[in-house]
Amino acid sequence: MTDVADINAEGKPGGGIGRILLPLGLALALGGAGFASTWLGFWSPMSLFSAKEQVAQAEAAPSLAFVDIPQIVLTLAGPRARTLVMTVKIETDQGHRAEVEHLIPRLLDSFNGFLADIDGTAFEKRGILDIVRDELATRAVFVLGREAFTDVLITEFRVQ
Repeated sequence: MTDVADINAEGKPGGGIGRILLPLGLALALGGAGFASTWLGFWSPMSLFSAKEQVAQAEAAPSLAFVDIPQIVLTLAGPRARTLVMTVKIETDQGHRAEVEHLIPRLLDSFNGFLADIDGTAFEKRGILDIVRDELATRAVFVLGREAFTDVLITEFRVQ
């Protein structure tokens, strides 16, 4: 029995200094790598603080403009006489505002053509507003181009 106890006592590594030097060496190597990366200009610790300010300035830079489209009043096809009343705004930036205002007649023609082809019973189903918004956005991109167009906002949608 004593022989077994002696074998276990001899099998344990002493390594107390190795346990201390390994983490200390790793910390020293990582600290040196961090210093070298800032010294060589790969990144700056001050950029961690100033990046939030630059992002806030970049978000405030593009000025949005909303161009009013005249109210669309359309008689819906079907057995009952119903009317669709819709008001739309086009979201763009200040640089393209004049171009969007100039192309309002084409936008109205495109929007009216799409809305006139919708079946009257479709307005009773869920999700029709999302479908109409997506289709109007597709037609606005076709008329205005991707640069001038940001979004379509439906401010009034009424079926009476």
